[in-house]
Amino acid sequence: MIRPVTRNVALALMTAAALSACATGGTYVQSDPYGNPTQQQSKTGRNALIGTAIGVAAGLLTGDSATERRQHAMVGAGIGALAGAGVGAYQNKQERQLRERTANTGIDVQRDGNNIILSLPDGVTFDFGKSALKPQFYGALNGVAGTLNEYNQTMIEVVGHTDSIGSDAVNNKLSLERANSVADYLQGQGVQRVRMETLGAGKAYPIADNSTDAGRAKNRRVEIRVIPLQQ
Repeated sequence: MIRPVTRNVALALMTAAALSACATGGTYVQSDPYGNPTQQQSKTGRNALIGTAIGVAAGLLTGDSATERRQHAMVGAGIGALAGAGVGAYQNKQERQLRERTANTGIDVQRDGNNIILSLPDGVTFDFGKSALKPQFYGALNGVAGTLNEYNQTMIEVVGHTDSIGSDAVNNKLSLERANSVADYLQGQGVQRVRMETLGAGKAYPIADNSTDAGRAKNRRVEIRVIPLQQ
């Protein structure tokens, strides 16, 4: 479900990072995903970030699948992998905390093996046909982001889904825009973008009967899949 990153894009990132490492100067302004300045960092701090960027780009060039490439990119960003029986215990703790922090928010938390799936219903997350997050849902996502930041040895797939009403073109576009809105918000709360991938699945994966209002409401959702990074 994760889109591959092209070799040219990764090479461009590595080249830009390497060129930046040669630049001189004192401080620069770091911005959040919405373009707002957040803090200034010294040249030393900047060069540390450049080193991370090169490691991430190198990771994107390796691996036999998109998932494997993302795993390598995360390792390049300094995120360690889990091993053996520790994977299940790690996800058990994360699942418990996610359930606590999303209680009574409308977010449904399920377990699929070692993966954790959070389902965000569109009724509490978005206005009809819109992709902008409702401000009253920020608190719920803040709880999710806090947990994802604490348990950072995971990959995160954010997938938008729609009901069957409307064309594929409209549904695919809307579902991707909603997935990106959720991912952008999580990134704004500190979740590393290298960990996340977004996808618009449109109406391809219903979980309920699209012939009823109740079923269509269940199908309109954004899912956050939390996948452990394993050795």
